[in-house]
Amino acid sequence: MTLLKTLRACPAALGFMLATLSFSSGLRAHPHVWVQTETTVLFDKGNISALQEKWTFDEYYTETSIEGLDKNKDGIYSREELQELAKVNIDGLKDFGYFVYAKHGNEAVKFSAPIDYYLEHKNGILSLVFTLPLAAPVPASAADFVFIIDDPSFFIALTPAEKNPIMLGPGAPANCKAVIAGPAEDMAEIQRLQDAFGAQLTGSGSGAAPSGMAKPVTVSCGKG
Repeated sequence: MTLLKTLRACPAALGFMLATLSFSSGLRAHPHVWVQTETTVLFDKGNISALQEKWTFDEYYTETSIEGLDKNKDGIYSREELQELAKVNIDGLKDFGYFVYAKHGNEAVKFSAPIDYYLEHKNGILSLVFTLPLAAPVPASAADFVFIIDDPSFFIALTPAEKNPIMLGPGAPANCKAVIAGPAEDMAEIQRLQDAFGAQLTGSGSGAAPSGMAKPVTVSCGKG
């Protein structure tokens, strides 16, 4: 179960779909929510300091989630009207590490509680924006900072956005780059990184292995 806690807590957010859902470590569900992810790597004083996430939901999730939230009936879903739902989502994601896992070399990177979170509704689509500060910033010059966004149970299909899925924030060194593992030619690297993230993913509360759909991202700001 992934957003099960969140969705049950908010009936407007697909709660009706969950009555018949059950998951086990031996049986992987097909996705019930589709999300396109955009990540901005933030820097502060020469360090990788945070990951800013923007998750854009599918139309069906959007339509169901916002039902009844336009309190003033003006046809606009403001941040204020969506704030309670944003908090429900953020609180529910906590038990699953916000589906964001990172490593620096062989060490797992821990995150602090999310900040600056909100929901926005544009062009009929709902997006959740939140920032995950690193508990201990990683020097930008360090090699092998890798992160992956994944729901091991595959209840949510998390896929990189087609346009600008990974961006570098202000203050990034000129030689800094972020590379998303690609399709066939990078399958061995994807498998290696997924195996490395396996302990974090299985310890996230899902009891499942990596979904196999996530694409690890390597941030490199070293010399060269």
